[in-house]
Amino acid sequence: MRISICAVGRARGNPAAEICQTYLQRLPWPVEIHEVEVRKNLTGEKLAMGEAELLRAAMPAQAIVVALDGKGKAFSSEAFAQRLGRWRDDGVADLAFAIGGANGLHPDLPRAADLVLSLGAMTWPHLLARAMLVEQLYRAHTILAGHPYHRA
Repeated sequence: MRISICAVGRARGNPAAEICQTYLQRLPWPVEIHEVEVRKNLTGEKLAMGEAELLRAAMPAQAIVVALDGKGKAFSSEAFAQRLGRWRDDGVADLAFAIGGANGLHPDLPRAADLVLSLGAMTWPHLLARAMLVEQLYRAHTILAGHPYHRA
């Protein structure tokens, strides 16, 4: 199973990018982070729509799409691992996570997603959300593999 994290904004030089790299190196699954940025001077609805178009373009065509949104379903780490394990066991080839920018995702993306995932009730900076997602992917792998990381 290949995983794409399609995210608005550039993380270069941000400490969250270092956290992402730490966990990406530990994962056995191929994971790519696709960073997108609207290059035009847009605001509001037009900016959100432009970001959504770029995010969709960054996703593999037949991917299962998971949109990160505060209004989504919150999973325990174990439940998240089970969901990933089910997709893996069902032969899902591509899984794409969509992370919006500072203003979140355009509403069309969560509506069209296969799953809308919340990282909790609090609002998180979009760059930190990437790091949290990558850590949870690693944690899910350790849960599925029976590794003690989750319980340590």
